[in-house]
Amino acid sequence: MARIARPPIIAVMGHIDHGKSSLLDYIRKANVVAGEAGGITQHVSAYIALHNGRPITFLDTPGHEAFKSIRARGAAAADIAILVVAADEGVMPQTLDALAAIKDAGIPFIVAITKIDKNNADIEHTKTSLLEHEIFLEGIGGDVAYTQISSKTGEGIPELLDLVLLATDLLEITADPEASAEGFVLESMQDPKRGSSATLIIKDGTLTKDGFVVAGNAYAPIRFIENFLGKRVEEVGPSEPARISGFNTLPPSGSLFSIVENKKGAEALAKHPPAGGAKEFTTTNERGAATEGITELPIVVKADVAGSIDAILHELTKITHERGVVRVVASGVGSVSENDVKVAHASGGVIIAFHVGTDTIANELAERDAVVILPFSIIYELSEKVAELLEARVPAITIEKELGRATVLKIFSSSAKKQVLGVRSVSGIFTVGNHIKIVRRDTEIARGKILNLQQARSNVKEIKTDGEFGIEIETRGDAAHGDELISFIPVES
Repeated sequence: MARIARPPIIAVMGHIDHGKSSLLDYIRKANVVAGEAGGITQHVSAYIALHNGRPITFLDTPGHEAFKSIRARGAAAADIAILVVAADEGVMPQTLDALAAIKDAGIPFIVAITKIDKNNADIEHTKTSLLEHEIFLEGIGGDVAYTQISSKTGEGIPELLDLVLLATDLLEITADPEASAEGFVLESMQDPKRGSSATLIIKDGTLTKDGFVVAGNAYAPIRFIENFLGKRVEEVGPSEPARISGFNTLPPSGSLFSIVENKKGAEALAKHPPAGGAKEFTTTNERGAATEGITELPIVVKADVAGSIDAILHELTKITHERGVVRVVASGVGSVSENDVKVAHASGGVIIAFHVGTDTIANELAERDAVVILPFSIIYELSEKVAELLEARVPAITIEKELGRATVLKIFSSSAKKQVLGVRSVSGIFTVGNHIKIVRRDTEIARGKILNLQQARSNVKEIKTDGEFGIEIETRGDAAHGDELISFIPVES
C-alpha cells in the first residue's frame, strides 16, 4: 500500500517549570499538573489531541537536568519539537540542554514563549536571550517560528497548533499503515499486576494483536494493546502511543522496536540475554574511586520506571566528597522487595524508593533489621538527602589548629606530671586550657595542657604580646632549654 500522511509526533521541551505541562494540560483539557509532585514532570508521557480535526501526538518530556537522557529519547522519537521558554526567565540551562537534544535529533522546532500573563513577564528580554543563544526567531534575523502563549487563558495556543500543523505539512510526514509496526520504546516500567511493561510510540506501520514485539534484549507476546487513555484496543496506527505488557525483561528505554511472527524469531532477535542483576555503580571523588580511607554509602535504588533509574544514577554521579563515595549495589524497577532489604542489610546501606511503595514482607523485614527505606517523589530532594547521608557517614577528621609558639628559656620546677617554665613568645597566643606540644630539634617529645600563665608576676588567662612569660603545663615529658612549645586546639572537619 502507498504511504499516506501520518499525524505529527511533537516533543514539548524546555527548562523546569517553564510551563510544558501547563501547556499540555490546556491542550488536552485534562489535569496533568496536579498529579505531578512539585509540578515537575518526571516521565515521558504521550497524549493525542485534536486541532482543526487533525490528530497530534504530544510527548511531555522532563525539564529537570537529571532527566537529560529521557529528554533526548523524547526528541529522538519526535518529528517536531516545541521549545518552551518562560517570559519571566528567558533562556535557562535546561533550555539549552533541550535545544541540544533537538539538534542532535535533527528535527525542526517551534518556540513557545510561555507565561506571558505573569506580571513580571518580559517578552522582549526573552527574545533577546534567545537571540544571544543563537536561537534566531522569525522577524528578528532568523527563520524559527514562534508564538506567545498563556496556558491560563489559552491566548496564542491555537496559533501554536496552527504552526505545528504547518510544519507537519512542510515535512510531508508519511507512514504505511499496512506495514508491520516500528518505533521507539518511550518508557518501560514494572507493573505490579502485569509485569514488565512498556510505552511504545509507533513511527511506521500498525500495531496489531499478532506476533511478538522485540526491543533490545526484551520481547513480549502482543496479547492486548492499550492506547494512551489506558483502554484496550484492537490496534494502534502510525504516530499513536501504545502500552504492551508481558516482556521477559524490561525493554531498554529509547530503544527501537520491531515485530516478529513467533517466539522463536523473538528470541533470535533479542540475542543478548537478560543482564540478570543490576550493575554496581560508584560515584567518583578526587581520588577517582573508592579506595583505602574512603567511606562508602551503599544504596539500593528502586523506581517506578527504567527512565527514573537512569536519571537517579545520573544525579548520584554529582554527589562528591573527598573522603566518601556513593555506591549503588543494586537497582531495579518496581516496589521495594524482601530481596532489596536483604541486599541493603548485607551491605550496610539504605534503600531509595522513587515513586514506589514497599511490599508488606519487605517492610516487616526492614523494621526487624533496622534497614532505612527512604521514599521520594522529587529527584532533587533525593539527591540532597543522599548527599546528607554521605556527609553524615564520613567520619570526622581531627586536625590541630596551631595558636602560638614560644621558646623555653628556663625550667623553674619539674615533677612527674607538671612543669613550670620561663619562655619567650615567638608568635601567636597562649591561653589557659589550650593543648601544648614540646618540640626538640623538630621532633615532638611530649604533649600536655596549659594550666596557668604568668606575666609580670601576675596570673593571666591569655598571653598575646611578645616578650617573656611564665607557663605551667601538665605533661609527663621534660622540657629543656631551647625546646619549642606549640599551643594548639583540636578541630574536627
